[in-house]
Amino acid sequence: MRPSRQTLSITALAALALLLGGCTKLTAANYERLKVGMSYTEVKALFGDPSGCSDLLTVKTCTWGDENRHVTVNFVADQVVLFNGANLK
Repeated sequence: MRPSRQTLSITALAALALLLGGCTKLTAANYERLKVGMSYTEVKALFGDPSGCSDLLTVKTCTWGDENRHVTVNFVADQVVLFNGANLK
């Protein structure tokens, strides 16, 4: 007996959701690669687009993730000067 088209579609969608859910760049391994002196472009390559950024005087602060799991990076002259993270796996 062959599976129906509906069963195959549901199975394919479930598999895709699992794959996409597991493809986060916000990992402890990427956090370990983060170094003082890296450019904003290099950090974006590690973590993707930030959830948000703000500028105060000469400091640009960007956050990736949410309040439960995140990386926050401070940039001066487009270079990392300070960073921290929480609940990375």
